[in-house]
Amino acid sequence: MKALLTSSGTLNRTIADALIGLLGKPIAESNALIIPTAIYPFPGGPGLAHRAISDQAPSRLSGLGWKSLGLLELSVLPSIEEDAWVPAVRAADALLFWGGDPLFLAGWMRRSGLTDLLPTLSSEAVYVGVSAGAIAAAATFVETYTEPPRGADSPLKSEATVFTTPQGDVDRLLVTGEGAGLVDFGVIPHLEHPDHPDASLPNAEKWASHIPGRVYAIDDDSAVVVVDGVARVVSEGQWRLFGA
Repeated sequence: MKALLTSSGTLNRTIADALIGLLGKPIAESNALIIPTAIYPFPGGPGLAHRAISDQAPSRLSGLGWKSLGLLELSVLPSIEEDAWVPAVRAADALLFWGGDPLFLAGWMRRSGLTDLLPTLSSEAVYVGVSAGAIAAAATFVETYTEPPRGADSPLKSEATVFTTPQGDVDRLLVTGEGAGLVDFGVIPHLEHPDHPDASLPNAEKWASHIPGRVYAIDDDSAVVVVDGVARVVSEGQWRLFGA
């Protein structure tokens, strides 16, 4: 699959144009499935999922004008026949993985069978990741948590760390998880976002040191485009590559 890994969706023309370029046709001629699974471990998850699906969230994906848009909820897939959902995944031009908890998302990707299905999809299909959706695309990822993850999946490793911010030190858990293995690098979203002090540039560098291989730290105006295993950044903001 091709991939568009974002911090907060298609917030600018540059990222939107990159998506159209990956699709190889207008969005109005493309079919998509949106996957909100990652958001459910958080308080208010159902409402946040609805906002993402109904295009009421700040970052646009569902409301881009798709020819068709379906909802794929990974947690129900193990209880139904594959014939009921696999054809829809194979027919999709884009899979839209929403944000939330990447450990929870990656676990349901495995349990549902989607992780094994992804490598068999058309080379023209596009994996679009938002925040946790971008993080979980890696074979091995590291996410920061303020408390132990709420999902049922056990991390590969968990360690406490301290990040320095202008308001003082903040305690975080660095949780290592097993992702989808779609890309061979890591992603740190929300670079220099005021609501994400652990992703300030100095802290992102510290965070990246715990992730194997290359790591792209991207702000909400940047994205990583992957075609045939080759990654490049499109941006109207700032980004940084660690471990190059």
